Amino acid sequence: MQINHSLQIQDLKPQIERLFEYSGQKILAIENTWQPEKGTPVFTVAGKYTTRGWTEWTQGFQFGSAILQFDATGDEQFLDIGRKNTIEKMAPHVTHIGVHDHGFNNVSTYGNLRRLMREEAIPSDDNEMHFYEIALKASAAVQASRWTKINDGTGYIASFNGPHSLFSDTIRSLRVLAVGHTLGAVLMGEGDVAINLLDRLVQHSQTTARYNVYYGEGRDAFDIRGRVVHESIFNTNDGNFRCPSTQQGYSPFTTWTRGLAWIIAGYAEQLEFFDTLSEIDLEPYGGYAEVTAHMRKAAEATADFFVENTAQDGIPYWDTGAPGLVELGDFLAAPADPYNDYEPVDSSAAAIAAQGLIRLGNYYKKHNDSKSGNSYYQAGLTVANTLFAEPYLSTSDTHQGLLLHSVYHRPNGWDYVPEDSKIPSGEASMWGDYHARELALLLLREIEGKPYLTFF
Repeated sequence: MQINHSLQIQDLKPQIERLFEYSGQKILAIENTWQPEKGTPVFTVAGKYTTRGWTEWTQGFQFGSAILQFDATGDEQFLDIGRKNTIEKMAPHVTHIGVHDHGFNNVSTYGNLRRLMREEAIPSDDNEMHFYEIALKASAAVQASRWTKINDGTGYIASFNGPHSLFSDTIRSLRVLAVGHTLGAVLMGEGDVAINLLDRLVQHSQTTARYNVYYGEGRDAFDIRGRVVHESIFNTNDGNFRCPSTQQGYSPFTTWTRGLAWIIAGYAEQLEFFDTLSEIDLEPYGGYAEVTAHMRKAAEATADFFVENTAQDGIPYWDTGAPGLVELGDFLAAPADPYNDYEPVDSSAAAIAAQGLIRLGNYYKKHNDSKSGNSYYQAGLTVANTLFAEPYLSTSDTHQGLLLHSVYHRPNGWDYVPEDSKIPSGEASMWGDYHARELALLLLREIEGKPYLTFF
């Protein structure tokens, strides 16, 4: 991509305000028409949100979007929507033992409401705060319980595929373990053994960095620095790593760009969180520099890979090795084309990655590396500048999505292909819309001099 080094964050304010104008319309359109008995809205088909049974991982984004809308605009009808639906519908997600998505569902809802109360953006209520915090504690413990040990004595949080499966997505869902740890929660195991949530967070983070991220160090024939594999497979009998895999990418030896984006955003957020921990917290892991070294290495490698393997305007195609890309010529030297005939782009990957780039840039600037910090930060602004305008921002009154040209599951053929197109285009996803809002809110708060947006 071509980083716009002259772009200033204040330049984006009109686009952000416009985004939240359309965002409110979209949230109300879904709230007024969606039938809860259908399940959770996942992605749009011809402009209307529909469900797709796999796991119920997007409901937190649905109600969390309303909470973010209130945060950005102060319009209390959206707070009411987010709070009411969190109370009435999110409880099953707190104790869901079958998924790795607790940080997505529960930090986006209970976590955002708790954050607003701590910031005094909503009235303080001890009972309400206790309700949010017990939900987050329980969610963190359940997430931590999905544990698979590997041959070096450490382990990872298993994906919904089963105990053999380590997903890149989960690195950003670690946010719930972080919140749970700060609240004093533990996972109680057999024999009343108290299992430390921070310990599981660190181990999962280290295992992901070791197996799901590549560093150009000769691991295999396709070891390119910053490349990400969606899934790593382990033999659960002996804990040995067996092979890279993918659920939603083109192959185990190419990079599914939303998985790449989860890694960038997840590690950037964890670096911010670890800045808040005490030396006593970090002493068991060798101290701050030691425990965060793998995070910095993974974040830098994947952020650099994103910049090097993304179209000029900061929008990636859905997989860096998708077979149709060869038909597009030198596609990295031009803006992404969501209407081409060969391979779809994924705007949701762009929104997630942009937030990670912004956060990583801020982290390095804080740690006196202005060169790296400014480069990553400007890369994030460049992506946001593209996303917050057409053809990615949805301005149609008849389309329920906010961020167009998102892709869910290309290999399974789940995404809607318009009649006049050969590939999916023009549709939105609940996670893409949520992360567009979260990215916009992160930038808006900085523009307005408000507290920095964090999950903790």
